[in-house]
Amino acid sequence: MMYRRHLPDAMTLRTQRCLRVIAVLTLALLPMAGLQAASDQDIEVRVKKNGPEVAVDVDCPVNASAAVTWEVLTDYDHMSEFLSDVQHSSVQARDGHTLQVYQKGKAERGLLSITFENLREVELVPYQEIRSRLISGDLKASAFTTRVVDDGTLVHIINSGRYTPKLWVPPVIGPTLIEAETRKHFGELRNEILRRHALRVKAPSASFPSPGKSLASDAPR
Repeated sequence: MMYRRHLPDAMTLRTQRCLRVIAVLTLALLPMAGLQAASDQDIEVRVKKNGPEVAVDVDCPVNASAAVTWEVLTDYDHMSEFLSDVQHSSVQARDGHTLQVYQKGKAERGLLSITFENLREVELVPYQEIRSRLISGDLKASAFTTRVVDDGTLVHIINSGRYTPKLWVPPVIGPTLIEAETRKHFGELRNEILRRHALRVKAPSASFPSPGKSLASDAPR
């Protein structure tokens, strides 16, 4: 009887821990719960757990210009406006093409609500590559690289990296949930890219913004 009485509390605690790990990953990717739209199924996401480390690889095709894709991926000061689980995102320091980006957010699943935050160093290779590593936050370690690749037909956002959570990740359900959250995250990024691309087609502007600086504040919503 004692076991049955305490089982729900134990299950809730484990669910909270798992949700927290998933929430942390989403911010580590730049890169969040719920069912993703069918339109996001073309976003390839591979998640593999190797001991305590989790490897994530993403290929997100975008029918937009490389210029607008880069603009959205580096629009850290406005990410809370188009990523549903990001409550705050801002550039804390800037030294040439190297930034320190602080983000915090909240992930929800049912009645559970988990907050999370991190500070990352972001190195920009203008219009081609974004390298991100964890400085502090809810992970032991995290390093990801995002590339913008134009194949002449579509632009591909190629994201690859590894991270080590402080909390235990279930070996089966964990990667499955992480995959769903990651696909949702990149789907939201792509939606914003397509929105801005449509505005540029109607009112063409300069091809590229300054590295790490977005035109978001000038784009109507």
